[in-house]
Amino acid sequence: MTPGERLQRIADCGVVGAGGAGFPTHAKLKSAAETIILNAAECEPLLHKDKELLRHHGPAVLEGLRIAAGLVGAKDVAIGIKGKYADVIAQLAAALPAGMRIVPLSDSYPSGDEFILVRDVTGRIVPPGGIPLLVGCVVINVETALNIALDRPVTETYLTIAGAVRTPCTVGVPVGITAAEALALAGGATVPEPRILSGGVMMGRLVGPDEPLTKTCGGLIVLGRDHFVVRRYEQSWRQIAQIGASACDQCSFCTELCPRYLLGHPIEPHKAMRSLGFVESREPQVLGTQFCCECNLCTMIACPEDLDPKNVCTHNKRALAAAGKKWSVEAHPYRAELLLDNRRVPISRLINKLGLRAFRNEGPLTTHDYRPARVRIPLKQHIGAAARPVVADGARVRRGERIGVPPDGALGATVHASIDGVCRVAADGVEIVAE
Repeated sequence: MTPGERLQRIADCGVVGAGGAGFPTHAKLKSAAETIILNAAECEPLLHKDKELLRHHGPAVLEGLRIAAGLVGAKDVAIGIKGKYADVIAQLAAALPAGMRIVPLSDSYPSGDEFILVRDVTGRIVPPGGIPLLVGCVVINVETALNIALDRPVTETYLTIAGAVRTPCTVGVPVGITAAEALALAGGATVPEPRILSGGVMMGRLVGPDEPLTKTCGGLIVLGRDHFVVRRYEQSWRQIAQIGASACDQCSFCTELCPRYLLGHPIEPHKAMRSLGFVESREPQVLGTQFCCECNLCTMIACPEDLDPKNVCTHNKRALAAAGKKWSVEAHPYRAELLLDNRRVPISRLINKLGLRAFRNEGPLTTHDYRPARVRIPLKQHIGAAARPVVADGARVRRGERIGVPPDGALGATVHASIDGVCRVAADGVEIVAE
């Protein structure tokens, strides 16, 4: 298979970045890079999907990484994984093809951030507003590499289900089942009125039980209604802004622990907090917040007043974008802060601070025979344009059949049926009812 045919095959299979962003993989692998990095850092507390996929499907993941490396022409092929997973590292090392290397990472947050990972693996600093490709690197997720190797339509997503559930586990499920159906595979919630965080405690979002799972959902964390983390996520912007304006004492801890600031990027969250008190209309004025990676360390760990610098930064970032304002990197040279390694936040500290110690920090990959009666498959599960449906109401489809394709010439991803059944087409997705 030629490189062009391989890229087309990856596109036809609907492979996207499974680490959360959902960038179409065929578009990423069209570039040339010196180094390709498999991101197996998985630094969100209680999540174990990547480690479990490597443990149970290591050879296939390595094959997908090899294919991706060949497409971008990378001579340096690295696997970034936490050093504490000695058994998985030993298993990978025994099957490691020539030219690949394993880089043990610290058990800290946010070691899975692409910019931090590139720096840890290569020593290079991705410039503000840039992407790893600017320093000769491409980063792909473990599940993405697995999907490349499987060479078939992506109809299944892997995720860890943890927190207040009876049996924490990692499972592969059809794309489009609901969060409630997935929780049932972990024995259900152990708290009344459970709240569900999709994606993780630090960078996730609250979802309802009927939320359909997508290709990029790497985890569901269940917490009680009154849990500290849930209360943080349920705060309105008005509450965040009013409390921040009245209570921030400008200690700058949020800035001192910001991973992007420590990489030398021109972001200082405490200045965004300061702006809440200076401008009654809170118009976007803090250039630099556009470089916020939304890791949430400033809010969940750094701030001694329990304020929310992360949402202040992201609100400002979006307002800046809407106003067409941006930072000129050329006019503001950057350098990496030498204190980066000393200011990493251990996962154990994160678990303690976030009130997660009571939950089992495990998620073994388990099998099941669950067959959903219906699935609801969103037409946009990726960066880029939503897919347009290519099936009609009442059409019968088989698992793996195309139900949506990107608009002509647009960046996007193909979407496939995850079960056999009859289609009901809506504006934002396709429901398939099993026969």
